[in-house]
Amino acid sequence: MQKRLLLLFRYPGQQLNSSEIKTFISDIEIKLRGQLSSIKDIKGLEDFRVQALGKKSELYSVLRNIGELPPEERKLAGESVNKLKTILEQEISVLEAELKKKAGAERLIADAIDVTMPGEYKRLGALHPVTQVMEEIVEIFKPLGYSVVHGPEIEHEFFNFDALNIPADHPARDMQDTFYLGADTVLRTHTSPVQARTMMQSKPPIRVLSPGKVYRSDYDVTHTPMFHQIEGLYVDEGIKFSHLKGTLLYFAKRMFGQDTSIRLRPSYFSFTEPSAEVDVTCVACKGKGCRICKGTGWLEILGCGMVNPNVFKHVGYPESTTGFAFGMGIERIAMLKYKINDLRLFFENDARFLRQFS
Repeated sequence: MQKRLLLLFRYPGQQLNSSEIKTFISDIEIKLRGQLSSIKDIKGLEDFRVQALGKKSELYSVLRNIGELPPEERKLAGESVNKLKTILEQEISVLEAELKKKAGAERLIADAIDVTMPGEYKRLGALHPVTQVMEEIVEIFKPLGYSVVHGPEIEHEFFNFDALNIPADHPARDMQDTFYLGADTVLRTHTSPVQARTMMQSKPPIRVLSPGKVYRSDYDVTHTPMFHQIEGLYVDEGIKFSHLKGTLLYFAKRMFGQDTSIRLRPSYFSFTEPSAEVDVTCVACKGKGCRICKGTGWLEILGCGMVNPNVFKHVGYPESTTGFAFGMGIERIAMLKYKINDLRLFFENDARFLRQFS
């Protein structure tokens, strides 16, 4: 019947009555509702929308050929088709909302997190052990009023040597120990130049720490061409050697434990007079004697002394000025603190080694 009616729509002069039009629209509605009820997903619904309401649909054919109907039947056909279109559009919208809701629920189930499953462990990064020890040293001295100052790693000979009372014929200035970049510039061999620069820019009292990288031509289990130092300087009037000893004892106990003792042995440094090397009780045997301390019960950690008056002359300080200075290798402190036997481990970037400090 539908084919016959569609043919009638396409050829003028054919007469259709109201009953035939209603039957034709009703047949289309029954067929489309049956198709609509079988749709299970959004893609199927979109295909149905094109098939039922598109330009190639049966309903569109009716609308396109309404002008060929008898005048008294045109209004009826138009109203019937538009009514069916409205109903279908509404039902399609309702079904679309339901299918989207269903798809969302299924997606939530598929993507759900099982909170009972063990989580994936992510390793967190951490500061390098040398950086950790450097920051710990700074924090130990902060309550004593020390501030941190920095200086250039490419240094002029005057600040690296002359201002620190290291004459031109001193062995430390030999090419075998120092990296020269030019006639009068070097990679600094210690962080003491920062102290000289600070004294030339400031007046006493001065309490500063100067941490940073230093460079020397050496490489073995206890030496590397680049390493880290931190040096301290306290300048004022009336500073005595006992103040230096008390400061270093405080540092040793904070760094290695309250049961730590220190001893000072006479030594020589160009920029301090008198000078001393400082030992702490062995971190392994606590002073009883072992392989690490070679049976002595002591381990060397730093050098220190009262600032040489010649250094004060170079920076223009009056003769009444007194002060003390100390310097230590940060890797050396880290090796003792963490019982590491090879300095080169700090620079090989072995993740297995570095993870131990996270």
